[in-house]
Amino acid sequence: MDDRQFRNAMGKFATGVNVIATETDGEAFGMTANAFMSVSLDPKLIVISIGHQAKMLERIRQSGKFSVNVLSCEQQEVSMIFAGQKTTEEKFEFERLGDTPVVKDALCQLSCEVYNEHTEGDHVLFIGKVNDMTLVDGDPLIFNCGKYRRLEEFAEAVQ
Repeated sequence: MDDRQFRNAMGKFATGVNVIATETDGEAFGMTANAFMSVSLDPKLIVISIGHQAKMLERIRQSGKFSVNVLSCEQQEVSMIFAGQKTTEEKFEFERLGDTPVVKDALCQLSCEVYNEHTEGDHVLFIGKVNDMTLVDGDPLIFNCGKYRRLEEFAEAVQ
């Protein structure tokens, strides 16, 4: 199998869309990701996966903290900005959850400290200990087969 075929296969798994954010030297940074999952309830741990080529890798290592922001279906533009698919003249304004930058109006904001890290293949898995979180109601932004989607699309397809 080639790399493209493998990516296409992985793209069949529908995921939520997240922005990972951190801060170094007083400046906040974000990147769009879908590689995120819960690991443990006690302690409360999550995992994110960051590619070796991503600038975010060293930023998280330097700061020792990050946030995971689960985007709502109204936040596709935010995802596109942090995925480098859309440019904007204005600097993105993050909010704060404790001492961590977070995305305003995200369905879920998790403020984490790096608990552990593991290098696996061409990515680093950061285990984050969740220190604080906020939740709001709404429908998540979904990514499947290389496209942004909404839950309504899946509900309509089933009917």
